[in-house]
Amino acid sequence: MARRYDPERRERIIDAAVRVVRVKGIAGLSHRSVAAEADVPLGSTTYHFASLDELLVAALRRCNEAFAATVRESARLSDPAVPLADELARLLGEWLAGGRGPMELEYELCLAALRRPALRLVAAEWADGLAALIVPRSDPATARALVALMDGISLQALLTGGDFDAEYAREMLARVVAGAAH
Repeated sequence: MARRYDPERRERIIDAAVRVVRVKGIAGLSHRSVAAEADVPLGSTTYHFASLDELLVAALRRCNEAFAATVRESARLSDPAVPLADELARLLGEWLAGGRGPMELEYELCLAALRRPALRLVAAEWADGLAALIVPRSDPATARALVALMDGISLQALLTGGDFDAEYAREMLARVVAGAAH
């Protein structure tokens, strides 16, 4: 039997891994569960991803990219007429308005980095990448503090089940920005 050319298979496997983790959590992720979700042979998952950690890294990168793209595409972030804290709070609110699912998934994958060293680099890449997008409007240390605060606000909203308080986020982000000016 001839081998079928399927250039999209690797991407479908990553998307399937994201869906599996969203529904079953990391504990439910296996090559077999991902192969079934992607509708590919089991050997395809192990061909493209030798270990589950490799698959988790790809899934975390996929999740991280969604928010990074939102931030990158914001023309207001680079506009000095728009207060930095206002735009960061707006972006955070937009991301949280997309529902709990994507953020829960992203945080589950990020927190898995505590026990899975292979994921630590990806989690750090995300924080560094987001800070780099903020640096044109701030210094590097303040940008990292803003990212940490945004993470904390997001995680608190997820853990408490509360609504995102845009005014609180804007005020706290503004305090960090203002503190950097002193």
